[in-house]
Amino acid sequence: MKKLLLAIALICPMMMAHAATAQQSKMTTCNKEATGKKGDERKAFMKTCLSAKPAVEEKEMTEQQSKMKTCNVDAKGMKGDERKKFMSTCLKK
Repeated sequence: MKKLLLAIALICPMMMAHAATAQQSKMTTCNKEATGKKGDERKAFMKTCLSAKPAVEEKEMTEQQSKMKTCNVDAKGMKGDERKKFMSTCLKK
């Protein structure tokens, strides 16, 4: 039993070390892009870079997501029941 626990204790940290999280990958990318920047300029760049969300490409959007995007633009300025009714009709097309 002790040998099993020892083996697990040794293997787990090694497995976790190999799996880079999305945040770690983002940090690596941002660090490469920040080459040459120093001080406040670097801090500002890193803050923006690390907080940026990946852009969703139009081709990756499902048909329903595309409809929702278009209908939301068309419904600009509408509120309440008027908006609900419009969105329902628009999304069913």
